[in-house]
Amino acid sequence: MNETIQNILARRSIRRFQEKQVEREKVKLIVECAFAAPSAGNSRPAHFIVVDDKEVLRSLGEAHPFGKMLKACPLAIVVCGDPTQSDLASLYWEEDCSAAMENILLASQALGLGSVWLGVQHNPQVEFAVKEILSVPSHIKVLGIAAIGYPAEKKDPHEGILDGKVHLNKW
Repeated sequence: MNETIQNILARRSIRRFQEKQVEREKVKLIVECAFAAPSAGNSRPAHFIVVDDKEVLRSLGEAHPFGKMLKACPLAIVVCGDPTQSDLASLYWEEDCSAAMENILLASQALGLGSVWLGVQHNPQVEFAVKEILSVPSHIKVLGIAAIGYPAEKKDPHEGILDGKVHLNKW
């Protein structure tokens, strides 16, 4: 099977991490992959906050109701978008940032790391807290947080297609 397809199918949400730092070279590659994501009209509204400070990770873990793994992971990348950057960015920043987030998750998997996407955007209280912790400007939106590290759990790859979820030509 194709290596790229294997990587996509093997990517699972990992919530337990080893106490091992992620190498700077890997962090740089992950961020480079995030910037390679497609963007409407090449508007590029995404911004990334790389977090490896234990106290900041702990604060983020306390602020997010499903983010307790942030207290124990060595790395997080917070994906933000600037909807004020352009007309296209105002319309499609969420799609653009979601594509970047998926690239972060897939790049992490390809580098032997585990990751999980923690949604932020549609929870105003969590977004407010994250923005406060990270000093994010008021006009910037926070899409989500990727918790990343060396996995301390193993999950089987995805396989198959869910019944009743694929439609041909019409619903």
